Formats: sequence, structure tokens, C-alpha cells
Amino acid sequence: MSPRVLLFTGKGGVGKTTAAAATATLAAERGLKTLIVSTDTAHSLADALAVEPGEIAPGLHLHQVDTQKTLERHWGELQHYARGVLTELGLDEITSEEITVLPGAEEVIALLELREHARQGGWDVIVIDCAPTAETLRLLALPEALDWHVTRLMPVGRKLVKVVSPFVRSVARVSAPGEDVMSAAERFHRGLMEVRELLTGDSASVRLVLTPEAVVLAEARRTLTSLNLYGYRVDAVVANRVFPAEGADEWRATWVEAQSRLLAEAEESFAPLPVHTIPYLPAELDGRHALAEVGAALYGAADPFAAPAVEPPLRLSADELTLSLPGADRDDIDLARKGDELIITAGPYRRILALPAALARRKIGSAALRDGVLRIRFSVGSESAAE
Repeated sequence: MSPRVLLFTGKGGVGKTTAAAATATLAAERGLKTLIVSTDTAHSLADALAVEPGEIAPGLHLHQVDTQKTLERHWGELQHYARGVLTELGLDEITSEEITVLPGAEEVIALLELREHARQGGWDVIVIDCAPTAETLRLLALPEALDWHVTRLMPVGRKLVKVVSPFVRSVARVSAPGEDVMSAAERFHRGLMEVRELLTGDSASVRLVLTPEAVVLAEARRTLTSLNLYGYRVDAVVANRVFPAEGADEWRATWVEAQSRLLAEAEESFAPLPVHTIPYLPAELDGRHALAEVGAALYGAADPFAAPAVEPPLRLSADELTLSLPGADRDDIDLARKGDELIITAGPYRRILALPAALARRKIGSAALRDGVLRIRFSVGSESAAE
């Protein structure tokens, strides 16, 4: 049985780590074997829980990524080859090693480790404290984007390497990648695709964390659209740092009024998703039990670990493709067709979909965005040349 996977993301500073930690500690207190991990290089989870990584309470495990060790394990051959080439070009060994730790590697490694933990089994709940929104969207889009390139380039690359290897060594005076390097690249690609299957599966969902501020709310709406574009379902919104209305003085009453207006706007924007709230606490949370109490108050009578009630964003039928894009504006959506691929752009984000064979042979009959759903109908006629 697959674990329940919950990803928490939002604009930097909105309290997503608090929401993730409160949810994980609540799960453990309810007897669910829980793993909490982070794709954020800040590693603030350990600080929020006031513990070192490991089993931090009965049934609750905190994992923190060791980039260097895990890098060697997951793509050691690739890194070893890159270091060798740089050394052959005259760089010293230490400089070569530093250069081959790529920007963003830690977040990618966290995803690959997540896959390993899920495959090992035994977890009831896996909670992921993600990086701020922009980094998270790039990270979640990576597996499918890499798949598009690898599927087309890897077979050609293998043939090309066999042909040009002797010339690379004699002319460029560096080593060409061998079979072990190509195989490592394929394993890395497969691993990321397995991560995508896990995070878009029936047991996974994203929770958007925000604070009742106009700028934050606007970004959260765009994030919801983008997550749906890439096929990730969002099943709840968490509003953090909400001022309680009781006993408010004149200064706080102004904030309560402003936040109430924005929370009503959020409920309208994200409907039918539930909007859970965390009050503006009088002091910092101290320890796991305080976090579990916040988690219990956050979800109330709802079961935060039940299977997601929302449908997957992308659905296919015999003659129609529908993609849920809540909050999307018609002017922000662009649609293009190239052979058996459908290119969908929503604002600054783009997704290339490989159509199934049954639809790839047919032309697009119509496309319309209504009520936050993009509906693309395919006509009976066949698609001949790429458009």
C-alpha cells in the first residue's frame, strides 16, 4: 500500500515549515508511522522541531539530505566522469569536485531519496516541506521535462558516442562518456520519473500555505494554476498567522478586518478546496507536542490523512482531454500542436504532453477554457503533418 504523501509549499516566509511539522507530529501522535523530509536547502525543519535528524519521537522520523554522500550514490558515475574531464582540462581536483556539485542538486537528491523511502515501505504518511514556490515549481516540472529530452536524445546519444569517442580523445584530448556513464544517466532519469509517479499518484497531494496578505494570496492563486498544469493535485489551503477576533484592541481590530476580507477572498478563489487556518500565536512553538496541538486545531474534525478527494487535474477520454486550471485567465493560456505533442502554456509555465496513440492521430477540433477547465476536443480526421 502506498503511503499518504503530503507536500507543503508557498511563498517564502509564510510558515510552510510550521504547517508541515504540525501535520507530521499530529500524524505520529495518531499512531501513523510518519517520515518528514525537506527539499529546502535551508533545513529549518530540524530547528522547528528542536531535534537532530533521525527518529525524533515514537513513529516520527526526520530525514535531512547529505548532498555529497547521496550524490555519489545516485549519480556517482556522472560526477566522476565530469570531474575527470575537468581535471584533464587542467583544473585541480578540489576545484573540479566543487564545480560538479550542480546548483539545485540538493533538492533533486531529496526527491530521489523520497522515492527510496517510499519504495522501502513501512510508512503510513510522508510529509515534504518544500522550498519556496518558484523553486518547487521548477523542481516538480523537472522529471517530465527531463523525460521529454531523454526519450528523444538518449538513443541518438548512445549511437553518437560510439562513433565520435575516438575523435573526442584524439582531438579534444578529453575522455568520452562510456557505457557506465550513459547507464547512470538513464538510471537517474528513471528515478525521477518514479518520483513523478509517486507525487502525482492517487495517494499524493499538495497543500498551499499562505498568509492573509494580498500579494501572498495572488501568488498562491498562480501557484494553484501552475501545479495543476503539471498534473499535481492540490487538496487544501492553509492560512497561517490569522489574528484572532476575540478581545482585539483598535490596532488589532484593523488587522482582523483586513484579514477577514482576504480570507473570504481566498475561500472564494480556492473553492471547493478547504481553507484551514493557523492563528497568529502569542509565542514561538516549543517542541513536538505544541506542534501536534497546532495540527489538531488546524484540521479540526477533518481527516488530514485521508485520500485526496480532488480529481487528478489531467483526464483523458476517447475524444477529449480536460485539464483543470483553476484561476487561469483565457489570455494567459496558449495551445500549440506539434506532431503527437500538445504544448500548453499557462502564464510563464509550459508543459509538453505526449498524446496517447488514439489521440495523436487526430486533429484538434476545438479548445475552450471555461470555469477553470481547459477542454480540448479531437475530431475524427487524422493528424498528418506537424503543426
